[in-house]
Amino acid sequence: MTPISRSGVGRRGIATLICGALAAGGLAAAGVTALEPGAASASSHREAPLISGQPQYDNTDLYAFVSPDKPDTTTIIANFVPFEEPAGGPNFYTFAEDAQYDLHVDNNGDAQSDLIFRYTFKTHVKNKNTFLYNTGPVDSLKDPDLNVTQTYDIDLVKLHKQKLVSKTRIADNVPVAPSNVGKASMPDYGKLRDEAVYKLAGGATTFAGQADDPFFADLRVFDLLYGGNLSEVGNDTLKGYNVNSLALQVPNHLIRESSYQPVVGIWGTVQRKDARGHWSQVSRLGNPLVNEVVNPQKDKDKFNASSPYDDAQFLKNVTNPELPKLIEAIYKIKAPSEPRNDLVDVFLKGVKGLNQPPYVRPAEELRLNTSIKPSASPKRLGVLDGDNAGFPNGRRLTDDVIDEALQVVEGELVGSKNDLGDGVDENDQKFGHSFPYLAQPTSGSRGPLAKGTGNNVRNQLGDGLQATGAGTNTTLVATSAAGGVVGVLLIGTALMWWRRRTRYRAY
Repeated sequence: MTPISRSGVGRRGIATLICGALAAGGLAAAGVTALEPGAASASSHREAPLISGQPQYDNTDLYAFVSPDKPDTTTIIANFVPFEEPAGGPNFYTFAEDAQYDLHVDNNGDAQSDLIFRYTFKTHVKNKNTFLYNTGPVDSLKDPDLNVTQTYDIDLVKLHKQKLVSKTRIADNVPVAPSNVGKASMPDYGKLRDEAVYKLAGGATTFAGQADDPFFADLRVFDLLYGGNLSEVGNDTLKGYNVNSLALQVPNHLIRESSYQPVVGIWGTVQRKDARGHWSQVSRLGNPLVNEVVNPQKDKDKFNASSPYDDAQFLKNVTNPELPKLIEAIYKIKAPSEPRNDLVDVFLKGVKGLNQPPYVRPAEELRLNTSIKPSASPKRLGVLDGDNAGFPNGRRLTDDVIDEALQVVEGELVGSKNDLGDGVDENDQKFGHSFPYLAQPTSGSRGPLAKGTGNNVRNQLGDGLQATGAGTNTTLVATSAAGGVVGVLLIGTALMWWRRRTRYRAY
């Protein structure tokens, strides 16, 4: 298959049509209805019935790319807990303690794990006699005011033909970056983020913590009776939501078979421990959107519990996909001829001459050629626009996988030229230039302006409460027009600041 260069200019925004087709075709349960946080209940990432009720174990997105600032390394990012409302306290977002979060690497194309990086977590509570996540402003990850914390271990498991070769602890008791409660609680969240980046022996680096959801897309569904108002396409449904992220940067030589065979297949899974102490796989993710819109309802939970080695059972879902037929039936956009062997290359084997390993066994993995250097100017359509360092050769944070997947599904690689897309071309927040690359999470201290002020009161608490003297409490309450509840909260927050300044602890 030869990569086709596409400029992406002049695309027809048809996210409304696609979402409408999903709803009309009975796939609404896959979930594509949402507005910004607080406007409506959100629904996406939740690609299968069982996992939709277990957000701590739900792998929302997987990314793998040659590190742009360290091209001798590969960065793998796996995100969990979809649609984290930033103000979702007092019990903010944690990784599950009864779970194994695994990053799998297949370095010879046989659809079996050769390496597993296994993350396991522990939760620590300093004071169980308070409802607070933090009992005062937090200056560091070791701050005694950070009441609820998590740490994690990483085990490197090496396998051969699914038999254990070795298991090595490569990280022990590493701190997790907390949820971003707000400015009063965490006046310098960037410092906390930096402290959660840990260098490991052998040249690897790890991070675990909250981040802005890097997936950008318009996932809203509109009532078909309104005729699909295309002027409403182009809203980033994920804007303002956070996720829990695992990020691991490892030397290329550690994960690939050799410099002569540099292609690796990567996927993530989550195993959950039941009451009997047995582990069961409940989540799995490689390429984006596969279990969401390729697999039908009857296969979704089965896919999440399965291994890539057994993916032949899902082959028909790829070679005879439902989505193009729905689009053709409702919107008269002709579906490409079947069987769709072009989709087999993209999603199951890798593109020949680009990221397909020799003697490959077809399996749903995110395949990355680690010998391809990062692009100086990444193009959001990746391989479709001649940028071979992008999707489907791995997946970068900036890759517009919605537009790429739509164009490929509608036959871009078999001669049906199209510029389909959802009108959302980039994330609402800029990504970083160094590991872990993710944007910082949205703060929980957002909200409407208080009457008579020109500033967001909750965002300014950290500054406003630094006045000396207990009289500050009276002033804050008197000037607050938000009512008694807000007054009580302000008093409580002011007291915490005052107690911190005098080194007095009520708790």
